[in-house]
Amino acid sequence: MSEEKENIQFQLTDELIEQVEQLIAENHDKELQLLLDEFHYADIAEILDELDLEEATYVIKLLDSETTSDILMELDEDIREKVLENLSAKEIAEEVEELDTDDAADMIMELPEERQEEVISNIEDEEHKAEIEELLAYDEDTAGGLMAKELVKVYETWTVAGCMRRIRGQAKDVTRVHSIYVVDKQEKLIGRLSLKDLIVAKSETKIADIAKDNVDYVNVNDDAEDVAKVMSKYDLEAIPVVDDNQALVGRITIDDIVDVLKEEADKDYQLAAGITGDVDAEDSIFELTRARLPWLFLGLVGGIGAFLIMEGFQESFKQYAVLFFFTPLIAAMAGNVGVQSSAIIVQGLANDDVKGSVNSRLIKEMLLAALNGVILALFLFLFVWLTKDQTTALAISVSLVVVIIVAGLIGTFVPLFLDKRGIDPAIATGPFITTSNDIFGILIYFWIAKLILNI
Repeated sequence: MSEEKENIQFQLTDELIEQVEQLIAENHDKELQLLLDEFHYADIAEILDELDLEEATYVIKLLDSETTSDILMELDEDIREKVLENLSAKEIAEEVEELDTDDAADMIMELPEERQEEVISNIEDEEHKAEIEELLAYDEDTAGGLMAKELVKVYETWTVAGCMRRIRGQAKDVTRVHSIYVVDKQEKLIGRLSLKDLIVAKSETKIADIAKDNVDYVNVNDDAEDVAKVMSKYDLEAIPVVDDNQALVGRITIDDIVDVLKEEADKDYQLAAGITGDVDAEDSIFELTRARLPWLFLGLVGGIGAFLIMEGFQESFKQYAVLFFFTPLIAAMAGNVGVQSSAIIVQGLANDDVKGSVNSRLIKEMLLAALNGVILALFLFLFVWLTKDQTTALAISVSLVVVIIVAGLIGTFVPLFLDKRGIDPAIATGPFITTSNDIFGILIYFWIAKLILNI
């Protein structure tokens, strides 16, 4: 199936699923092949996600490896893992041989260690096998773990005419030619080549004379997130990867970076929601409980802390029972302001937009919180004054301003502190920041109210 074959009008319907299931049940292989041949491999993967394991495996074994290798990479990870369990090592090796080295390494990495060795031993293309083994040696969260070995490179000493001949041979193994990289005799990356300059140059011109030396690159040991930031900053579709000797060893393309960004976004979203670990809705109850319980326990501890604080001010409640009824409002405002502040900082850290000193950030947030707090407190003051009395209104309103300022400072400081310590600051946008601000908010509220009301 051609990679360019796409059907943007594809709609996954119950009727289509039923048709595929019926063709499988009746062993109408030819009709099933003709039906699926109309769809892009990503659409077929979407269909297989809706079938049971036996039916999905049937389709994978029916279609040719050139097609199914791409389908497997598009499948949901859990489904792909189960499908691979039903394929022999030789069948998996045939799929792997059709994939680019980075995708091949990713697929093999998902297998148990013993199975990995068995699959690799069944790969017939020795060069492809060696490249996959090289990639498997890198940490999956580094540039080396992301890169593919397929690329187009030329030597600085070649002429344009010789370069064109050699490029044709290299390009057949590269899905998309984003750039042509220039190396010296020691394989060190020294520049890149523009297709336009290559086409218009005279045949006898040396590559060194038309190569551009301003090439962005990353090291094999660079963190995947750092690679994503570089590619995003310079708007790159691909970036070369070098080793510690500056030798060109691979390239990373934008599709790999999109996967990194998606995984990071999913992880940050779960952290913000108070879920630790990489889990999804299909995981077991035990796994989901283990991911959620720590943060729920934190909320429980926070609630106990709030109870102890309120118990310490019970005498104030007896004289001014109205204070009790505004406690949820104060706690909610503290939590909301803290989450807003931390979310902005975490987003800025993720996009590398947070510049300047911590002090300047805290001062800016304090002024912003003060402005918001005063505006909100004015409305609250009028409401309490009209329904109760002026002194009570003053106590509650002043408390609200201070609580909002403190919550904003905490929401700003905590993610910056965590980032400096090498801890994912996304933690600061979830229950952690909400619970801490609830406790501080209630404590400040009753302390200021007691001071103003002289109780």
